[in-house]
Amino acid sequence: MTQRIPLIAGNWKMHGDRARARALLDALKPLSPAQGEVAVCVPYPYLELAQAVLGGSAVAWGAQNVAEWEEGAHTGEVAASMLAEFGCGYVIVGHSERRREASEDDACIARKLAQAIRLDIKPILCIGETLAQRQAGSTHAVLQAQLHGALALLDSTALTRLSIAYEPVWAIGQGQAATPAMVGDVITALRAMFGEAGASVRLLYGGSVSAANCGDFAALAGLDGLLVGGASLRGDEFTAICQRFCTRREGRSLPA
Repeated sequence: MTQRIPLIAGNWKMHGDRARARALLDALKPLSPAQGEVAVCVPYPYLELAQAVLGGSAVAWGAQNVAEWEEGAHTGEVAASMLAEFGCGYVIVGHSERRREASEDDACIARKLAQAIRLDIKPILCIGETLAQRQAGSTHAVLQAQLHGALALLDSTALTRLSIAYEPVWAIGQGQAATPAMVGDVITALRAMFGEAGASVRLLYGGSVSAANCGDFAALAGLDGLLVGGASLRGDEFTAICQRFCTRREGRSLPA
């Protein structure tokens, strides 16, 4: 069996103000799952606050995006080195909202991943199909193409330093999660795509995750964690998700 540490990561997106961010970070600070990792990816202006509140706790913090360049004349961009200065342990790369709203393609995402890995920031790479692609039976082909493009600049050793989050576009923010059967099918397919290296890749699910349905996903063999959107903005809800998922995983060797 291969040991892969579960990860529950919250994505705050563009929500909140400083007072709300402080209250939420204070609520999450006591979290300490015995057999897993917890992280919150906050808007850039709150990275210093996250560092101040969460420093010394078991909860890591990260960003929701990173520049594809090391430095230079790129107005509005934030370099991986800047994130590292704030102690970021994680960064989300390739979220479908960035792909859609900022026109990020796989080549751009590959450069972002390389920048994060270079600074020892662990990327959470998001991949996922649209509803039309799923209905056309193209889910696996779409995911394979996204992985091929996004990982083009990384060697095989980098696979142990990133997490891959399956986030079907049609389930994000819609209140309708993929079924456990759908997620299980994708997780199995993703591991097969990596061949022997698949046993070491940490795979997450994201898309309308809640305290009510997280237990169903925790029961899936081979699923290593969750990327949580809206529910991560409520301290009690996010805490419940972390506790329920990691409790189900506690003491288990995760199947390859």
